[in-house]
Amino acid sequence: MKVRNAGREDKVELMMTPMIDIVFQLLIFFIMTFKIVAPEGDFNIKMPLNAPSEGLPDDNQLPPMKVRLRATASGRLAGIQLGQRTLPDFKALQMQVRDIVGDDRGPGSVAASTEIELDCDYGLRFESVIDAITAVSGYVASDGQNIVKLIEKIKFAPPRPES
Repeated sequence: MKVRNAGREDKVELMMTPMIDIVFQLLIFFIMTFKIVAPEGDFNIKMPLNAPSEGLPDDNQLPPMKVRLRATASGRLAGIQLGQRTLPDFKALQMQVRDIVGDDRGPGSVAASTEIELDCDYGLRFESVIDAITAVSGYVASDGQNIVKLIEKIKFAPPRPES
């Protein structure tokens, strides 16, 4: 019996061109099917540092303001308070916040360092909470084009139990 290729070694060559073609086809497929989705919202969240900073507090920083939103039994808005002052509507709330914060904008301004806390009744409708956030966070300038930011740091008090 005779054995073929007994004395010689055949070298198997890999065909690289078809493999590269397949890799490029896969790459093009994934690039073409990738869908870029816009972010759902701008969440300006700043995490606390490891340790509180030592030193004197900033002169521009105001103490946290507290907005109290009271609800009726049906969940409608019954009253708005900023600190100890009772306000008739959200427009008055916005005007009070504008008076406190002022017109200075940008890093290091009073508006950048001011924090507001929303204290809402448990049964308050969500629309009133959104209106309060809108009133304290900014307004549309008189030119109708630009948005003026007021307060970016908004937090919520723990929910009050139903009474």
